[in-house]
Amino acid sequence: MSNVDEHEIDKFSQLAHKWWDKDSEFKPLHEINPLRLDFIDRHASIAGKKVLDVGCGGGILAESMALRGAQVTGIDLAKKSLKVAQLHSLESGVPIDYRCVPVEELAAEMPASFDVVTCMEMLEHVPDPESVVRACSTLVKPGGWVFFSTLNRNAKAYLLAVVGAEYVLNMLPRGTHEYARFLKPSELSRMARHAGLGLQTLSGMGYNPVTRIYSLNDDTDVNYLMATRRSA
Repeated sequence: MSNVDEHEIDKFSQLAHKWWDKDSEFKPLHEINPLRLDFIDRHASIAGKKVLDVGCGGGILAESMALRGAQVTGIDLAKKSLKVAQLHSLESGVPIDYRCVPVEELAAEMPASFDVVTCMEMLEHVPDPESVVRACSTLVKPGGWVFFSTLNRNAKAYLLAVVGAEYVLNMLPRGTHEYARFLKPSELSRMARHAGLGLQTLSGMGYNPVTRIYSLNDDTDVNYLMATRRSA
């Protein structure tokens, strides 16, 4: 439990009841979820696969992967968020195994157990992201896929993801992100490489404030997705 920021857990716990409200603070997550889902499915073909969603929150991505035919386990340390995820799973009839367990603990318990591991918008909220990357690599089977998404660390990312999204456009609650925890793609790819994960694809994610549409692109200056694969 050492790789936990209780302030971050508390922050998301206070918003837990809003996870499935598409007009709430979680609206951006709902809007980018189809992009994330397609990016994952295009690489890993998740139907029939055992998938672990690390930092699953209220289950937005987890449920969408289950609907694509994956056998999904979701883990998070925010108990209120997990309760919301479990309730929504019951209401929607989409079966998902939700657990409140640190990813490092699960890695010790279930090494090489999953075909696919996803860790989206989570690394920037923990004290030691490299520990999470190592655990994800341990959990995936040889030849399996591990997907990450996070925020780049530069002036543009600070202006758009913090100042713009939190203070100007009010797309996210103020204080959602701590700029110092953002990760450059070079840093994350190094962590992945040291954990035995080979970089396969790096994609940027952009937002057009005029059309209010998100899209994948080659610009990784702010948000980006990374597809990695464990050596067979």
